[in-house]
Amino acid sequence: MLQQKIYNLINRDRKGMWASRLYDWYMLVMIIASIVPLMFIDDYPIFKVIEAVTVTAFIIDYVLRWYTSDLQLKRGWKSYFIYPFTPMAIIDLLSILPGLNLINPEFKLLRLTRLLKIVRLLKIFRYSDKITIFMRVLKKEREVLFSVLLLALFYIFITALVMFNAEPHINPNTGSETFHSFFDALYWATVTLTTVGYGDLCPVTDIGRVVSMLSSLFGVAIIALPSGVITASYLEELREFRKSHEGTSKRSF
Repeated sequence: MLQQKIYNLINRDRKGMWASRLYDWYMLVMIIASIVPLMFIDDYPIFKVIEAVTVTAFIIDYVLRWYTSDLQLKRGWKSYFIYPFTPMAIIDLLSILPGLNLINPEFKLLRLTRLLKIVRLLKIFRYSDKITIFMRVLKKEREVLFSVLLLALFYIFITALVMFNAEPHINPNTGSETFHSFFDALYWATVTLTTVGYGDLCPVTDIGRVVSMLSSLFGVAIIALPSGVITASYLEELREFRKSHEGTSKRSF
């Protein structure tokens, strides 16, 4: 059946098909090539050729995946209506739109057309085993990671609130503005919690400096807490992947 052959070709459950692996590499090359023009300020003529070739490849891939969506979603004719709203289908569509000039090139808000092209990098998730494993790890440990995220956000908010009220809005030594708004305090608390500390904002009072030291120490703990969980879960997923991959290879012979 033609539809089944196309599905086996473009999807990662290839069952040892060399053509499917070749298709994966082809799409990876197209994705990387489509990002190359974003690394330059000037618009060279070759970039238009690259854009035309890569967008054509993306459109064909999108149509083929839509055509075989009933085999993927297993919802019968409803699959053709559900598929365009799946996360990866939305990413595929956003990757195509800038190349079709459906978005006015003169629309300068956040340089939207160039930003949408960066979305194409998310397509790599579909073609990389390691990224797929990592995404499964994040999904598996989402409760733990979400708890850590809430803890970090709560601490950032509390620290920013303390700093905003403890620090003067004008530095008495230099006369320059410091923590002029609550957003400045949130920004400082975030970069301090992650132990980055750019130095563009810094406390000038003793209370602020104590809070800064505590925030830096707490940031190390926050970062270390999910690291062990992710590492252990990733190794477990990697072992399971290797077992299943070895089993598939043996069955193919």
